[in-house]
Amino acid sequence: MNKKDLISALAVKMNVTRQQSCEFINSFQEVLADTLKQDSSVMLQGFGTFSAWKQKKREGRNPRTGVTCMIAPRKSVKFKPGKFLLRDLNSPK
Repeated sequence: MNKKDLISALAVKMNVTRQQSCEFINSFQEVLADTLKQDSSVMLQGFGTFSAWKQKKREGRNPRTGVTCMIAPRKSVKFKPGKFLLRDLNSPK
């Protein structure tokens, strides 16, 4: 599922227009990014927790040429699924 599919599915599920659904997804993405930039985490009870973490500088390799180079440190995001999401994923159908 990509963003376009998510917008469509959410619009149907919530009985709103695709435009409203798109605004919701984009707003959620902005709030999530702003919060993670402040080194805070976003916890959605039962769904999961998004948290920022800092990757260290490391050595990488270009797969085409085999040349090694240093990869600069950067921030990344971890997602830890919540209890109810895991239950729903693992329940027999």
